[in-house]
Amino acid sequence: MKTLILSALAIASILHANAQDSTVAVAGNAPPFAVSAYVESYYLQDFRKTDSHTMPGFIYNHSRTGEVNLNLAFLKGSYTGDRVRANLALAAGTYMNANYAAEPGVLKNVFEANAGVKISKKHNLWLDAGIMPSHIGFESAIGKDNWALTRSLVAENTPYFETGLKLGYTTQDTKWYLSAMYLNGWQRIQRLDGNSTPAFGTQVTFKPNAAVTLNYSTFIGSDKADSTRQMRYYHNIYGVFQLGGKWGLTTGFDIGSEQKAKHSSAYNIVYVPVMILRFSPSSKINIAARGEYYHDQNGVIIATGTDNGFQTFGTSLNFDYQITPQVIWRIEARNLSSRDAIFSGRSTELSKSKTYLTTALTFALN
Repeated sequence: MKTLILSALAIASILHANAQDSTVAVAGNAPPFAVSAYVESYYLQDFRKTDSHTMPGFIYNHSRTGEVNLNLAFLKGSYTGDRVRANLALAAGTYMNANYAAEPGVLKNVFEANAGVKISKKHNLWLDAGIMPSHIGFESAIGKDNWALTRSLVAENTPYFETGLKLGYTTQDTKWYLSAMYLNGWQRIQRLDGNSTPAFGTQVTFKPNAAVTLNYSTFIGSDKADSTRQMRYYHNIYGVFQLGGKWGLTTGFDIGSEQKAKHSSAYNIVYVPVMILRFSPSSKINIAARGEYYHDQNGVIIATGTDNGFQTFGTSLNFDYQITPQVIWRIEARNLSSRDAIFSGRSTELSKSKTYLTTALTFALN
């Protein structure tokens, strides 16, 4: 870890120096090099205390309870040229511990590492390769960019990152974005041992105007070894709508299917509707309410070992205050209620619901 920190500082100093040296005198031209940083600390109170400080296994952000901790901190260097671009970010935090647990060695701390080349002189067509943000979902790992402090259940249980090749095209009017991907798997940097099945993804985003964003993303592949291969087909659909100057609405619906067994023509189904309504009474204050339902009766993605599987409703209420342009204070109350008793308490006690209160302080330097 010490080596990673020293490497990150070295990268930052080099990129910062190059950014200063590369500053163009012509007004409106940004330097090709940029350095950014992000830090999100948090405290989460579980009102039904457990013997451990760990959130349920299907929660990957803010995963420690009853203690002040670091969810995500990263240092990122970026290069953007006319025909070439690249990003490198090293990170630490409980988010990294939870989401990168399957990755070996130093890869556990690589938040982003990719390079791209523009392969057409006349069109905005790029080929990117490496570790990239996921093409699935409207919430990212960077908390400040999301309407709610905690992530929705569907965001927590779809990829935050992916590794592979991406061919992306943006139309000249920037209203349409289309991409196709060759991937190493379902949120993986290194492909699972014993798996030789490539995974594929697609994305179509339409922005008819500044107030509307519509998206449809897909994933096709298997995240198991060839000997037990079960093909997964996943569809992610969402819309983001600005309803005047103070109101915003995000609606989403995901549906996925996975073979019950290798070569089977029968499938297990998972589906997830979610809605977030945001109200911004001022430029510094945002209030968001979320409702969601996650149906995974057969444990396609979230296995519980109970009769009804994971059938869970979630509600949350979030308040944000922009202290400075770089700093945001957030607080959120959240309740999860499941059909079966799947939430742990003290000793072997289980319950059907959980209530949490989470507060976070984010710092972003762009």
